[in-house]
Amino acid sequence: MISKLLSLLCFRLCMGQGDTRGDGSLPKPSLSAWPSSVVPANSNVTLRCWTPTRGMSFVLRKGGIILESPKPLDSTEGPAEFHLNNLKIRNAGEYTCEYYRKAFPHIPSQRSDVLLLLVTGHLSKPFLQTHQRGTVTAGGRVTLQCRQPDQLFLPIMFALLKAGTSSAIQLRSPAGKETDFSLEDVTAGDAGNYSCVYYQAKSPFWASERSDWLEILVTVPPGTTSSNYTLGNFIRLGLAAIILIIMGAFLVEAWHSRKVSPGGSVRGLQTRVTPS
Repeated sequence: MISKLLSLLCFRLCMGQGDTRGDGSLPKPSLSAWPSSVVPANSNVTLRCWTPTRGMSFVLRKGGIILESPKPLDSTEGPAEFHLNNLKIRNAGEYTCEYYRKAFPHIPSQRSDVLLLLVTGHLSKPFLQTHQRGTVTAGGRVTLQCRQPDQLFLPIMFALLKAGTSSAIQLRSPAGKETDFSLEDVTAGDAGNYSCVYYQAKSPFWASERSDWLEILVTVPPGTTSSNYTLGNFIRLGLAAIILIIMGAFLVEAWHSRKVSPGGSVRGLQTRVTPS
């Protein structure tokens, strides 16, 4: 509840104060994929470009090429959404987004950080295993080994995936036909289903099928849960109080400095992009 409240307050504050940075340039947007940036062929993905600045027009790029859209990519507030449907292996690649003011001068923002979209299924399925058997105790370490079935004589990378996350949680270079991923000082939050893929590190970014899911179970010793969560709650409450005080100061300053505060409704832009 506290985290959601802080996120809402930060969003509202940024919407009013985050139009430009100190040097007058536009803040860099963020780009994310839903439900995941690693998806099978023929599936659908939504790429969300977000900025705290209002009244912008958005652009999505694959590499250096601007993707066409059937209607203007305008957003009053919130993220602009690009829908990529019926993905093919050729749609894998590095995506970025940017935005610019609709009013003159039309100065573009910096491009977002690169989001690598992988479309799986071109290479053979890898195998994921763990050296630990059964349940892992909280505070311990888990090593997950991902092995490709065939030796490929081209630059590849391995990615560790967790069910419910929208992007790879770890990336590793191979050591021969395999690589090890380590989960250090595990907690109950690390429990879940894991899989892995390997992919070509350069264009056209061919990716393997996803490995079978491997379940990791984590147990918390008696007496550890309450003390750890109590300490964690105290830390979170302390941080929340500090952030609220800082935000309150910004809001008071904004109240004194802003002459006009136009109203508006929060909505996200939805537009459909045909993958190329």
